[in-house]
Amino acid sequence: MFASPRRSKLLVSALTAVALLGSAACSSSDAATDAATDAGYNLTAEQNRITTDTVDEIAAKVPQAIRDRGTLIVTGSAGTAPPLRFYADDDTTIIGSETDFAYLIGDVLDLDIELTAADWAQNFVRVDSGEADVFISNVTVTEERKEKYDFATYRLDSVAVEVKKDSGITFEGSEDIAGLTIGVGSGTNQEALLVEWNEQNIAAGLEPAEILYYQNAVDYFLALGSGRIDAYVGPNPTSAFHVLQAGESEIAGTFSGAGDELQGEIAVLTKKDNGLIEAINEALNHVIDNGTYAEVLERWGIGTEAVESSRINPPGLPKTA
Repeated sequence: MFASPRRSKLLVSALTAVALLGSAACSSSDAATDAATDAGYNLTAEQNRITTDTVDEIAAKVPQAIRDRGTLIVTGSAGTAPPLRFYADDDTTIIGSETDFAYLIGDVLDLDIELTAADWAQNFVRVDSGEADVFISNVTVTEERKEKYDFATYRLDSVAVEVKKDSGITFEGSEDIAGLTIGVGSGTNQEALLVEWNEQNIAAGLEPAEILYYQNAVDYFLALGSGRIDAYVGPNPTSAFHVLQAGESEIAGTFSGAGDELQGEIAVLTKKDNGLIEAINEALNHVIDNGTYAEVLERWGIGTEAVESSRINPPGLPKTA
C-alpha cells in the first residue's frame, strides 16, 4: 500500500518519537527499539516465524510449473507499512504479518517463499507478466480488480482515521473530513473513498478537505506529528501500530475499506484463472482451522481483523463511476 525502498532506519526513529523531531535522534532510535521489544514486536531479521504442516492433498492442487520450481514468488509493497509489511532492523529483510501469512501458505503447499518488493502499482504488473505468482500486501478485493485477478481472502479490511492525540477531531461519517487537511496513500482504495467523501461534502455545501499524498508510512508519521496534516486515512493495522509505538496520536474512527454498504476484505491476489487460487484458499482455511492463522494475528496485534474462513472472489469494493 505504501511504496518506497528501504526506509526502516528512519522508521525505527519515527515509530516512537514523532514528537521528538529536532531533539536527540540517536536516543529516539534506541527508544524505538526498546519500545518495540516491550510491546512484544520482533523487529529483527531473525523472526522465528510461526510454522505449520504440509498438506499433500492441498499441495497437489498447485499448478505443475510452480510445483516443479518449488517456490512461490510473492510480491508486495516496498514501503514501510508496519505491522503489515516492512523492513527489519537490518534494513534488508522483509517482515510483518503479510510475510508471515505468505510463509504459512508456503508451508501448507510445500513451497519455499521468495519475497520480492515493488511500488504499489508495479505489483499488479509483476503478477500480470508472470514475474510473481501472488501479490500479498494488504490488497483489498474490488469488483474492478476481480475482472483481471482471483482472490482468496484472509483478513478484514478495516480503515482508520488517525489524528494527533487530544486534537478534538472525531470521525463518525464522511462529513467529519470537511475542512481538514488529510493524508492518504495514492492509488489505494482509501484514496478512492476519501475522494468520494470529499465530493459528497462539496455537493452538500460543506467545506472541502485538502488531500495530501504520502507513499510511505514514515512520511505520514512525520506529517501528522508536525501538524502538516490534521488526519491520515489508511489501514487500521498500521495506524494501530503507530499509535501504540509513538504515543502521540490516536484513532478517531474506523470503517470498512469497502465503504458503508459492505465489509471489505483483504486477500491474496493471483492472475485470473491461472489455477492457483483454489490451493491458496484451501491452505488459508487449513491454517485458520489449525490455529496458526490466529497466532500470526496475535503476534502482530491485529486479532480484530480475523475472518472465519477464506473465500474466493467475494463481493468487493464497488466500481466507481
